[in-house]
Amino acid sequence: MATATFYDPLFLEHDTGPGHPERAARLEAIVACLQRTSYHASLVKLPKREATLAEIGLVHDSQYIAQLESFCNQGGGYLDGDTPVSQNSYAAAVLAAGAGPGAVDAIQKGDASNAFLMLRPPGHHSLRNRAMGFCLFNNVAITASYARSRGFERVAIVDWDVHHGNGTESIFYNDSSVYFISLHQYPCYPGTGARKDRGAGAGSGYTLNIPLAPGTGPAEYERHFAEEVLPALEEYAPDLILVSAGFDAHKSDPLASLELTTESFARLTEGLRTLSGSLCAGRIISFLEGGYHLQALAESVEAHVAVLAT
Repeated sequence: MATATFYDPLFLEHDTGPGHPERAARLEAIVACLQRTSYHASLVKLPKREATLAEIGLVHDSQYIAQLESFCNQGGGYLDGDTPVSQNSYAAAVLAAGAGPGAVDAIQKGDASNAFLMLRPPGHHSLRNRAMGFCLFNNVAITASYARSRGFERVAIVDWDVHHGNGTESIFYNDSSVYFISLHQYPCYPGTGARKDRGAGAGSGYTLNIPLAPGTGPAEYERHFAEEVLPALEEYAPDLILVSAGFDAHKSDPLASLELTTESFARLTEGLRTLSGSLCAGRIISFLEGGYHLQALAESVEAHVAVLAT
């Protein structure tokens, strides 16, 4: 089965302004790196698919959606201290939000077994009713909810961005049909993701936070992945695995202090790919989140996609 990807130049038009770490050059570096690979021609290119308002509304309040559209149409500005938008940011966010549902459709039709989505703006900090931390719509949460509506009974989200995916956690904190697992630097932005936070109500036990101290290197990180993440997934037995794939845990990244290498991301991906083969027919959809050192980001993405495409 093939590996699918999605990218669109519209994502470059989400203009965050000079000096902002979440910039268009990130995607340009990734695309250029993947185009040089031997397997690039074999990747299935998913068609453009905008999310519907109903799909975005699976996880976001209608008032927030309307306010974001209006704010961007008026020229944009800062939604919070970290999150700027421009006139085309809403259109880019709607397209990014539709990519995951498009990948779900492609996998259900048998066009691909897994996918990597090169998206801007990212999503995992976005809450139901507001933007946060560079994120506008929560792409992975929208996809998890869409997948549930398409017959997937249990969806797992593995978030290895260096920052805790607080938005995703909050959306599914009371939900047993989505298992949220996060490995992240702690303390670090946004300050959430403590070990004790395990879900509530019907979702009690379906959140797993693995906070890691600054300076954590590959051996310790990968031990937690092998001893906690993979067994939790095996026990949960998801029908579909989604990955919030930030690459800012790389040792070269300027925004955090974990010490992973490019090869670390290949090994993490291999662990997921192997387990997914026995759990859910290899169904993995991976979403670009963070990663702000251009060379480390591009090389880590390539290592990730290379394993998916194996």
